[in-house]
Amino acid sequence: MYYLKIEGPLVSGKFVDRPNRFITMVAVDGQIVRSHLPDPGRLKELLIPGTELLLRPAPKGSERKTKFSTVMVRHEGQLISLVSALPNRFVLESLQNGSLPMFNDYQLIRPEITHGNHRFDFLLQDKNEIPFYLEVKSVTFVEDELAKFPDAVTERGTRHANALADLVQKGKGAGILFVCQRPDANRFEPMWDRDPKFSQALYDAQKAGVRVWCITTNISETQMTYQIEIPVNLVPPE
Repeated sequence: MYYLKIEGPLVSGKFVDRPNRFITMVAVDGQIVRSHLPDPGRLKELLIPGTELLLRPAPKGSERKTKFSTVMVRHEGQLISLVSALPNRFVLESLQNGSLPMFNDYQLIRPEITHGNHRFDFLLQDKNEIPFYLEVKSVTFVEDELAKFPDAVTERGTRHANALADLVQKGKGAGILFVCQRPDANRFEPMWDRDPKFSQALYDAQKAGVRVWCITTNISETQMTYQIEIPVNLVPPE
């Protein structure tokens, strides 16, 4: 089975505070350290004082202002990745080795493709050589086994959903893959109460022909692996 290697070793600490979107204060070996947080989401249900975090030390000789990056949180006994860019790496390597079943009929052409005023994560091609534009979104919010996105307003995500719908109307293929960086979800919905504009744009995009998937993953200190594809429900709540 394919897995994405996660660089280590990682250092354990306890969450203390989050003074801004990109900084966590963490207790490590009796000292409070500043650690870069590579996930700008709210994460309020995960970043609770005293919760265990796993940090990656900055490379030796680095001129970074922070000496650590906060890469995982242990929540209810399971590890959850807090690196919002990790799903893109995971999907890239998975596409290269054919380990995501929903893309068995597609060929990877290149990552990071620009079309008009928009940049998408991947350009694929189906068996009929029709271009297929794929956007990947990181999901960390799960409540009662229901994965939701976004946990903070995403104007960029709304623009992407609208742009992908336009591509489909012009005869191209397009899709959005939500990658849940935890294993405990069994279904997916947009977070209508948090970002109704994105949620509506996603629903409209699917109606226009944009494919929408969500997968769950298993996270350990050393690797990320594909678990299952879960159902998506984009219908607006009544």
